[in-house]
Amino acid sequence: MATRMTTIIRARLRQAIRSSRLRLWIRLVVGVGVFIAVIAHVGTGPLLRGLLGLDGRTIGAALLLAAVATAAAAWRWRLIATRLGVKLRWSTAIGMYYRSQFLNTVIPGGVVGDVHRAIAHGQGAESIRQTSRAVAIERTAGQVVQLAVALTVLAWFGAEFEGYLLATIAIGLGMIVVALLVVAGASVRAREALLHEARELRAGLGSVRVSAQVAVASLIVIACHVATFTIATAAVGESVSAGRMLALAFVVLLGASIPLNIGGWGPREGIAGWAFALAGFGAAAGVAASILFGALVIISVIPGAIVMVASSARKGKANYAALGPAPLPVLVLADRSQEKTP
Repeated sequence: MATRMTTIIRARLRQAIRSSRLRLWIRLVVGVGVFIAVIAHVGTGPLLRGLLGLDGRTIGAALLLAAVATAAAAWRWRLIATRLGVKLRWSTAIGMYYRSQFLNTVIPGGVVGDVHRAIAHGQGAESIRQTSRAVAIERTAGQVVQLAVALTVLAWFGAEFEGYLLATIAIGLGMIVVALLVVAGASVRAREALLHEARELRAGLGSVRVSAQVAVASLIVIACHVATFTIATAAVGESVSAGRMLALAFVVLLGASIPLNIGGWGPREGIAGWAFALAGFGAAAGVAASILFGALVIISVIPGAIVMVASSARKGKANYAALGPAPLPVLVLADRSQEKTP
């Protein structure tokens, strides 16, 4: 009896762990909880201060920087997709990437847009497996470059953060390595799957030229995000030197990448408050800058909503045209002259 109950409990736990709905609820609860806790700690003043920092200049700058970042990210995606044998025009990639960013921002989880991008591209290219790999490699490459640049910047300009962040990053990377080793040692099939994915990764980034181009594209994306946060910090009235600003921006961007947020909100505000307080600017300043940065991010992905509406309209017209013209009603009149009279 006890053995049976243990088996049932283990099965239920495995099912819960694999449940996407559970993961979504965890993100919602943690993200909202952290955000509420931060606002409860610093008060509503930084929230209002951040939102009042919105004006025409900051919005215009954010839209321009987002356009450059989106074009660079789309270029990165196109490079990898082409290496994997999937055709993708740059103009199409830009539109799809805008739509992906919008969905990632407005739908909890932060990955719905990427999944939609992979499937939409796969349906057109008739190879969803390869398009999914292209999206996964593209996002991973961007995160790896951001982490490498962040560590370099913090080593030069963020000495006060090193003791905390380096240990956290080292623990996180160690956990990933251990998890991969455990999976690889679990079965031959798992090892073969990991080796296959490694070969696909090498296929997507194997060329020195393509790897260099992907790195350059990632640097452009990162620079645009750092510039947007710098603008947000200045807009809430904080004056920070260039080196310190770089360090603070990268700390906040690392906080925004924690996969327990709602459209980026939650841990980012907590990390920003902690980082600004540690740097001597006060937690309220960091929270205000992060609030404004989050608002600018939402505004800057609005073109993705326009792309999504336009795409749906084009698809609707295409479906309507495929049906052909509707048949006109035909009124059949009996030829009474041929009717037999009784």
